[in-house]
Amino acid sequence: MEVLEEFTFRVQTEVSSSYYSDLLLFIYQKYIVPFYHSFANVRRWILNGRETLAFTLLGPQGSWYIDIEVTSGNPIEIKMRPVGIPSPYKTLSRIKEDLITTIQMFEDEVRKTTLYFAWIPEKSLVSEKPLTRRKKILSQIFTGNMLLLFVIFIAFSYFIFALAEMLNMLEYAPIFLVLSQFILVLFSDKIIMQMGDWSITADSPNVYILQYHIPPEDFEFIRQNYPRERLLKIKKDIYERTLALGRPIDIQTVQEVFLNHGINIRSENLLVKSVNLYQIVKEVAKRFNIPIPKIRIANIIVPNAAATGPSPRFSLVLVTTGLLIQLDEEEIFAVIGHEISHVKGRDPLALFILTSIEYLFRVYILLPFIFFFGFIYFIFALSLIYFIAKFFEARADLESAIVLGKPNALADALRKIGYRRLWMERTSNRIGRWLGMDPHPPLSFRIERLESMSEPWRIKHPFIQSMKDCINGLLREIGI
Repeated sequence: MEVLEEFTFRVQTEVSSSYYSDLLLFIYQKYIVPFYHSFANVRRWILNGRETLAFTLLGPQGSWYIDIEVTSGNPIEIKMRPVGIPSPYKTLSRIKEDLITTIQMFEDEVRKTTLYFAWIPEKSLVSEKPLTRRKKILSQIFTGNMLLLFVIFIAFSYFIFALAEMLNMLEYAPIFLVLSQFILVLFSDKIIMQMGDWSITADSPNVYILQYHIPPEDFEFIRQNYPRERLLKIKKDIYERTLALGRPIDIQTVQEVFLNHGINIRSENLLVKSVNLYQIVKEVAKRFNIPIPKIRIANIIVPNAAATGPSPRFSLVLVTTGLLIQLDEEEIFAVIGHEISHVKGRDPLALFILTSIEYLFRVYILLPFIFFFGFIYFIFALSLIYFIAKFFEARADLESAIVLGKPNALADALRKIGYRRLWMERTSNRIGRWLGMDPHPPLSFRIERLESMSEPWRIKHPFIQSMKDCINGLLREIGI
C-alpha cells in the first residue's frame, strides 16, 4: 500500500495537566469504544513524561488504514499517518473534527466543576455586577436563541402603533417604527456597551483568567459552603496581593489566599492565563485599516464575540471571557478579524436597511394582498433576508482569511465554538440550515471553505465570491 505524508495538528486545551490522562481515557471511551469494529491496535504509553494514546482506523475491507497518535500536553499533539487511502484529506479532516469535538466534550464535563475568576486590572478593582436580565439577554444572543428579542420587538411594535393611533397618525406608524429602530442602530455600540462588564483600553489591555478544576471529592463541599459573595472575596484578595501591586498572579499566592479562606487547593489543578486583548484588536484593526473599536468584555462562559456600530468610527467589539478561555491567541486573532470585517463593511447598517425596505414594502405595497398570501410571503421574505445575511457572514470569514492570512486558525476556532452544531449538522437536513432563520451558513460549509483556501489573498471581490459560494453551497445540498 502507498504510504502518504504524515498529517499533524495541535489543539490548545483549557484543562490542567492533572486531567491529561483522563482526557485520553475519555477519547478512548467516547470515540473508540462505541465504534470498536472500526479500530485496531489500541495502546497507550508514556515517554518523557507525556502520555500517548495510539490506535488504527480501518478502512472498508482493509483497503486502507490510518495510524493515529494523540499525545497529551498543552497543546495536545495529534499525528495521523494514512496508508493506501484514495482520498485522504476529506477523511483526515473528518477525523480531526471528531477528535476536536471529543476534546471539547471532555472540557465541557470538566467545566461543570471548574471555578473561574477573571480580572481587568485598573487603578481600582473593577466591581462585579450581579446576574441580571441584561446577562440573560446577552447569553441568549450569543447562544443563538433570539426568541426573547423577537418578543421584545413585537411588544415594541405594538407600543409604536398604539402611540400612533393616539396621535391619530396610524398610517405613519410603520415609518415611526423604522425610524426608532434606526436610532437604535445608530447607538448600538453604546447599547451593547452597557451589556458588557469591563472595558479594555490601552491603559488596561490585559484580561487575566484563573481556572481551578475542583476535585470531585471537594466539589460538593465548596458548592454548599462558598456562595458567590464569598468567592468574590477570594477573588478580591488574590487581586490585592498580585495585580494591584503590579505583580503577576502566581500559584503560591493563589494557594495561600484559598487556604486563608479554608480551601486547600491542588497546584496541578490550577491554570492562569493572560490575554492582551487590546493588542490583538489593535493589530487586527491596523490590518483592516480602521480605527481601533471600543472593546468590551462580557464575563460569561459562553464562547463568542460580536461587533456592532453604524460605522468603523463608532464601533464596538464585544468578547466573552468564555472565548478567551477556550481559544488560543491565534484563534482569538482570527475571530476578531471576522468581527472587524463586519465593522469595516458596516454590516449592521446594511442589514437594517435591507430589513426596513422589506418591511415598508410589505406594509405599504402588499398589505391589500396579505390576506391571500401573507403567511407564504412572510416566510419567503424572512428566508430570503436570512439567506442574504449569510453572504455577509461568509464575506467576514473570507476577509479575515485574506487580511490576516489565518484561515485554518478561524476554522479551528469555529470547530471549538460550534462543535455541538457541527454534530447536529451531521444528522440533520442541511438544506434547512441554509434556508432557516439563521444568519450564518452551515458551520461545516464555513470550515470546509476556510480549509480549502490555498491563496485567499488573490480574491478581488470577497462579497461577490461569498455570494457565489453560498449559492453553490445551497445548490450542492439540493443536488443541483
